[in-house]
Amino acid sequence: MSRQTNKLTATAIKSAKPTEKSVKMADGGGLYLEVRASGSKYWRMKYRFAGKEKLLAIGTYPEISLADARKARDKAKEQLGEGVDPSMAKRLERQLGQQVAANTFQLVAQEWLERVHQHDVVPDHYQRNRRRLERDAFPVLGKRPLAEISAAELLACMRRIEDRGHIETAHRVKALCGQVFRYGISTGRAERDPTPDLRGALRPHRTKHFAALTEPSAVAELMRSIDGYGGQPVTIAALKIAPLVFTRPGELRQAKWTDMDLDNALWSFTASKTDQPLLVPLPSQAVAILRDLYGLTGRSEYVFPGARSHKRPMSNVAIKAALDRMGFKGQMTAHGFRAMARTILAERLGYPPEYIEQQLAHAVRDSNGRAYNRTQFLEQRREMLQSWADYLDDLRDQ
Repeated sequence: MSRQTNKLTATAIKSAKPTEKSVKMADGGGLYLEVRASGSKYWRMKYRFAGKEKLLAIGTYPEISLADARKARDKAKEQLGEGVDPSMAKRLERQLGQQVAANTFQLVAQEWLERVHQHDVVPDHYQRNRRRLERDAFPVLGKRPLAEISAAELLACMRRIEDRGHIETAHRVKALCGQVFRYGISTGRAERDPTPDLRGALRPHRTKHFAALTEPSAVAELMRSIDGYGGQPVTIAALKIAPLVFTRPGELRQAKWTDMDLDNALWSFTASKTDQPLLVPLPSQAVAILRDLYGLTGRSEYVFPGARSHKRPMSNVAIKAALDRMGFKGQMTAHGFRAMARTILAERLGYPPEYIEQQLAHAVRDSNGRAYNRTQFLEQRREMLQSWADYLDDLRDQ
């Protein structure tokens, strides 16, 4: 005859009061509620496995109700019937849960960002990609085990970005997710990368190039407009130097006097995209502009300080705003000076692409696969930039 089970009631459990010693209230089948002197109530189950008496900790009351405790007892009975130790099974489940929690998309992505990505790209690029994942991927995929994320889930995440009209961002986040999955595969936390399954599933991104003038006649008009521009002196100086050296706009506006060697006509800084040091030879026209500007901004850290504070560089929209006011809106941007120089130097003046690419601070490499150092083609670039500055003067004066 089997022993009676389900002897307890919810009312009896709720009203049970603590005494000086712990009291065990049996429900049957090995299940009981231990009421301790402190008032805490614990569900326990006694059982025998491999000839030894053992105890299964189920949880505390009222977090675990009477009905839940009985379900745990019944599950343990089934495990015993299959030759499984319930306590060992619970410990393994807990360990598996911890392992799954450690292998979520967000945790693996954060590990990849810190261990790999930040050492592979420049700081600005690293921060942008980190923000992309934090904003667009973590809220949707962050808590999911990396190995369980399907192509359909990934697509749903990308669709949310597309629905905001950010097509390029969707493609970038997809590529970042692919790198996280591949890192997960290499560290044993995923078996495959589902991003290739999304090929053709996202709306195509059509690259928009920065507006730039590349025809000599249009460039001549631009140079005459810059020469006659009546804006702020710092903006005028930046406008005149931008086409002469065609560095990235952020590099120009954040230029510091300590990096300028006007006696030797050299500007030394770290390229923002490649994080590599670069020497820019300054044509005589640029040196003259900078010497005049020094009397105005020489006490500032920045060559082109902001209008409101000399402790900060000029606004990142100052040059574009000036170009717009001159009538070149939609035709020319601050970044467009780079495309203008690259096109004309190659097509009109016949300079070798390696000279131009080095001056543009692109991550080009030599025939042996080594990145060009900062002095690469320095004298050739010096001659090229002087010829370029003279060419622009000739266009302006036509």
